[in-house]
Amino acid sequence: MGTDLRGTGAGEGAGALDTYDVAFLAGGVQRVVDSAIIALSERGLLVVRASRVRAVDGGRAGHPVERALVEACAGAGGRSVAAARQLMRHSPEVDEIGRRLAARGLVRRPRLRPTREGRRQLEAVVRAGSVPAYLLDGPAVLGPGPVRRGVMDAAPLPSGLGRLLVRMGKALDDDSGWGSDSGDSGSGCGGGGGGD
Repeated sequence: MGTDLRGTGAGEGAGALDTYDVAFLAGGVQRVVDSAIIALSERGLLVVRASRVRAVDGGRAGHPVERALVEACAGAGGRSVAAARQLMRHSPEVDEIGRRLAARGLVRRPRLRPTREGRRQLEAVVRAGSVPAYLLDGPAVLGPGPVRRGVMDAAPLPSGLGRLLVRMGKALDDDSGWGSDSGDSGSGCGGGGGGD
């Protein structure tokens, strides 16, 4: 997966884009992480099941992003896809891709969006057809199966106020559920009925 795209019109020699450079230009940090999960699962180095990802013993990942992801998902239970995304989003390996592309003038800081030259090189890669479709269009292009489901269904973990609001919403849902004291039972405090 971590191969150079030499001869695709995307660059020559040391300036050639590798697969994760293409993923970064096509969809940013999340596309890099999702592409690494997909590529490693295709090669049998990761197993994705029910929005969890676990590293498989015995394989060797080649690209620094892949090595970091395999290390992050090592262990008996692995981790959720959302947690792996969050961890990798701020990893030095992924940050290095953004720095390298910015230094080459292919993305613009601070948001790391592709520049005109970055879009031009990405278009050259698309015309060459030399990369897997998920690098360019994300996991939606995958066929049905556990990898597509695991990557696409992974909900990002809310932080701060978002996490608090989620917990509050769950607490409110639990209070008004079946078998609770509150709800629409027809009785309760507060008057009603009454005459004139």
